[in-house]
Amino acid sequence: MRLRGAFGSAVLALGLLFAGAGAGASPAAAVDATASLRNVLLVGNSSDGTVSFLDGATFKNLGTLDVAPDKQALFDSWDIFRQAIHSIVVDQAKGEHLVDDAQISPDGRTVYVSRGTLGDAAAFDVATGKELWRTDIEGYKADHAALSPDGTRFVVSAIASAKAKVLDTATGAVVNEFATGTYPHENMYSADGKHIYNMSIGTVSLLKAFNFLKGAKQVTEVDATTYKVIKTYPFEYGVRPAVITPDETTMYAQLSYLNGFVEYDFATGTITRTVQMPFSTKAAALSPDDYPQNSAHHGMAFNGAKTKLCDVGTIDDYTAIVSRPALTTDGFVNYPTDALPYWATTSADGNYCFVTLSNLDQVSVVDYRTAKEVARIDVGDFPQRERLGKVDESALGGLTAP
Repeated sequence: MRLRGAFGSAVLALGLLFAGAGAGASPAAAVDATASLRNVLLVGNSSDGTVSFLDGATFKNLGTLDVAPDKQALFDSWDIFRQAIHSIVVDQAKGEHLVDDAQISPDGRTVYVSRGTLGDAAAFDVATGKELWRTDIEGYKADHAALSPDGTRFVVSAIASAKAKVLDTATGAVVNEFATGTYPHENMYSADGKHIYNMSIGTVSLLKAFNFLKGAKQVTEVDATTYKVIKTYPFEYGVRPAVITPDETTMYAQLSYLNGFVEYDFATGTITRTVQMPFSTKAAALSPDDYPQNSAHHGMAFNGAKTKLCDVGTIDDYTAIVSRPALTTDGFVNYPTDALPYWATTSADGNYCFVTLSNLDQVSVVDYRTAKEVARIDVGDFPQRERLGKVDESALGGLTAP
C-alpha cells in the first residue's frame, strides 16, 4: 500500500540460559549475554527503502539501515514483462514502495523486511548491511509481515495472490503458505503464539459503490504450527489495522471507509459496537473514494494494560486515545493538515503510542496516560509500519547516522 514484548524477552532469556547450561556456562553469564540488547522501534521508510532504529526509552533516532541497496540491480535484471508488471504495481500503489514491513531477529542482529513494489522479502545483517537472502513473493507485491515469537518464521502477505507465504528466516525459503481473503494485509500472532490472524481488505482500486465486487473481506485464523485455516470471519468491508485481546475473545478493528473502529466478538462472529469518531473539517469534505487506499482510520494499538486504545485518524490528521471497556475518548493529538498519520505501535513499557506521520517523515510519541504528544522524531522518507524489537548494541555501528 502507498499509504505511507515481554513474552519475547522471556523466551530469549530462557533460550540463552539453557544454551549456556549445555555449554557449562553459569546462569549469570547467560543473563549477561542479554545485557547487550536494547529496546528499539523499527520504522520502515517506504519511499527511500530504509529502516530507522529509534531507542525504546529515549526515542532518539539511532540511525538507519538501507534495506533496498540492490533495487537498481534488480530493475536491470528484469525482462520487459517483469518491468511492465512493476510499473503497474507502482502505479496502483501511487509510488515506489520499497519497505512495507520490517522485523528484527530475537538476537538483535538480523532485519527481515517485506519489500512492497519490489515484490519480495529479504534479510539484512544489521552490523554490516549485507543482504543475507532475498525471496520473490508470488503475485509481485509483498505486504504486511509478522515474525514468529521464536524468530524462525516470517509470514508475508502475497497481496495479489490471496495467500500468505511462510518463510524460513535462516534461508528465506518458502516452507508453507495458507489461503486468505482478497488482498491479504495485516498478519499478527496471538499473545500465546499459537495462532496467526490475517486481515484482508478486498480490491482497493474499485469504488465504494462496487464493494460487492471487491472480493472476500475477512479475518482468517490459522494454526501457527500446521498453517491450517481454523476459521474465517467475514466482514462487509475490508479489515484494516486491529488489535486482539490476549484471550482472543475480542477484536478492535478499523474497517475500510469507517471513520472510527468496531468491537468484534469472535465467539458470536458479530460486531458488538461501532465507534464513530469525529471528522476533521478536511475529512468531512472528502468523498469515501478519496480516502487513501479506502482507509479513513489506519493505525490501532493497545496500551500495555489493555485498558486504552490508540486510534489513528488518517484522514482526520489526529490520534485519539480511547479508554475501554466504555470506549470513551480521553483526548486527541492534532497534527498539521495532510500529515497522514498512518500506523500505531505501543512502546515496550506500554505507556506510549508511536504514530507514523507519513507525509511529515516523522514519528509522533503519544502518552496513553495524558493523551498528549510528548515527542516528535525525524525519520526517513514516508514512514509506514513500525515494529518493536531488540537490537544487539554491538551491531549499531552498522547503521548510517540519521
